[in-house]
Amino acid sequence: MLAYLLTFRMVYSIEYFHPRVQAEIESWPVDVVADYAKIAELLLEFGPNLRLPHPRAFGDGLFELRPRGKSGIGRAFYCSQEIKLARKRMKEIRNG
Repeated sequence: MLAYLLTFRMVYSIEYFHPRVQAEIESWPVDVVADYAKIAELLLEFGPNLRLPHPRAFGDGLFELRPRGKSGIGRAFYCSQEIKLARKRMKEIRNG
């Protein structure tokens, strides 16, 4: 008897609300941007499954990232469309 291991990998992407948001992040000090880039790579890999210490939940699908460096801390907020869609579908099922 043969056993097969199937792995499924979701493909995540980061889309900025407005070009000014990306420009603001890119204007942070280099060390903070470097930490943000590391966290962004984790988000791309794990998507909404990424947990503390990287994102902090604000509730209702809103999360905060706080990349750090010697020069300070940056703050960026994000949400997952996937979660919003799942909650919408859940409401549709509950309401018939």
